[in-house]
Amino acid sequence: MTDASAAPEIGTADARRIALRAQGLLGAPDRRAGVRGVLRHLGAVQLDTISVLARSHELIPYARLGAVGRGAVESAYWGGGTSFEYWSHAACVLPIEEWPLFAFRRRAFLARGHRWHRLEDPDRSCAEVLARLRADGPLTSTDLGGAKKGGVWWDWSETKIAVEWLLDTGQVVCTERRSWKRVYDLTERAVPAGLLATELDDASCLRQLVRQSGIALGVATAKDLADYHRLKAEQVGAALPESGLVPVRVAGWGRNGAAADAWADPAALAAEPRGRHRTTLLSPFDSLVWDRARTERIFGLSHRLEAYTPKEKRQHGYFAMPLLAGGRLVGRVDPAREGRTLVARQVSLDSARDLPALALALREAADWVGCTDVRVERLHEEALRPALQKLLDA
Repeated sequence: MTDASAAPEIGTADARRIALRAQGLLGAPDRRAGVRGVLRHLGAVQLDTISVLARSHELIPYARLGAVGRGAVESAYWGGGTSFEYWSHAACVLPIEEWPLFAFRRRAFLARGHRWHRLEDPDRSCAEVLARLRADGPLTSTDLGGAKKGGVWWDWSETKIAVEWLLDTGQVVCTERRSWKRVYDLTERAVPAGLLATELDDASCLRQLVRQSGIALGVATAKDLADYHRLKAEQVGAALPESGLVPVRVAGWGRNGAAADAWADPAALAAEPRGRHRTTLLSPFDSLVWDRARTERIFGLSHRLEAYTPKEKRQHGYFAMPLLAGGRLVGRVDPAREGRTLVARQVSLDSARDLPALALALREAADWVGCTDVRVERLHEEALRPALQKLLDA
């Protein structure tokens, strides 16, 4: 690996701005490219079942583009064969152009020979699923006969295990979600022929994924790069020298405030990051904040999703969304919806000077999801309520 000890040093604030610009949250958004442009640039948009304000994959383009129609978001992801769902940072929507890059992961599944569920009769079960898809076109697991045996949610049917194994290994592809169910199709039918014929070896896949992660992050440690598409440390280490990323040192990223070795997109270093900062609420699954260690290092915010934490032990709420303003994470909002009212069940704010940003973010989010009113229930500093209410009313 290239020696980073003699690399140029970047200040903490510059690194933060580079990261924000790389993630599409600093500077003018590319509205002409729209949601598909956001997806292509980020390289992965994480999916999750939780829907409070909206589903996470809807919140990602909203944070960058503003009030883009929610129907337009769905059609941009799933319309026209421009994307597919696969295992990246987690279950993610990926641009269809990345199909060849995940061949290394498909081969790894094949080499392992099974998922965490095992098939009773692999050859027969997989052949039946492929025959149904070939005859009937794209289908959900329900269409294929049902996802469960009748017990708990992970008690999958033989058909569900088979179709997920075929998805893992690239014989079928998820082309869309329908009522939050995966829709499966034959890969030969769903993936453009040119991409399907592009067979990359593992080293080429990893090199391009590491480069894509570096561009999406702007500046990152090797661990940051590994986390983006959930690669192994040794995979990133082998890919870095030929990735096109350059070594840098970032002040304040090491232990006790020391500089740390990192890697940067050369284009991100070529121009000073300037422009308008976006003020918005962020999904906890947004790629700006999905890596807890990186979020704390860049923004000084220790943030975790508390949806699976017992209610009495939550500090910031079920789906606390970080508030981004002025290029910093300045608070959290735990949202809900009651009819046409956006409810902020719990709000914390670092400083009273961020009240206008909070009011703006709440009002814009309410308008986007079709709410006419905003109600704040718990406010960490009740003395701020009159000023916040005045801003919301205005």
